[in-house]
Amino acid sequence: MLFQPTKLADAYVIDLQKHEDERGFFARSWCRNEFVEQGLDPNLVQCNISFNKKAGTMRGMHFQMEPHAETKLVRCTSGAIYDVIVDVRPESSTFLQWIGITLSAENRTMLYVPKGFAHGFQTLVDNTEVFYQMSEFYAPGYAAGFRWDDPLFAIPWPQPVTVISTKDEAYPNCTAESFGMVETPKGSGQ
Repeated sequence: MLFQPTKLADAYVIDLQKHEDERGFFARSWCRNEFVEQGLDPNLVQCNISFNKKAGTMRGMHFQMEPHAETKLVRCTSGAIYDVIVDVRPESSTFLQWIGITLSAENRTMLYVPKGFAHGFQTLVDNTEVFYQMSEFYAPGYAAGFRWDDPLFAIPWPQPVTVISTKDEAYPNCTAESFGMVETPKGSGQ
């Protein structure tokens, strides 16, 4: 696997290291030892699949609070998504900054999302499937989120939202004060 740090502290884009021949290719998509060598959390305890019928479907922005904060390894196994993560760790040098990346079945790129990050995505095509590996079990009492269109982040989603859950639509906007800040962050976006 090829690990590329992002501009956000502790978050990585991971690409496959392909071994190709006349049959096609072979690649490792997860390896505990390689995660340990990179200093990443190798303890993945749950896998989830999110299937989305329509392009423009929005999911997010989600995270779990301590003591159930979770690391995620996210990949798109069918179709394509615009995947966004936001650093919501007040002690981080990249607090309240975000990045967005296209994950697709074609590019096979993965995104390593550390604990303390909010995560969300928008589908770019119909019939898109996303596969997550998680370091924590779902803890409903610790689930949190904020709106996908929060003006604090001004994320330019690539498509109009066609489908969103009632729960995601009801999330509030963030304010700098809600994270213990007295002013808005200095920079965000990719």
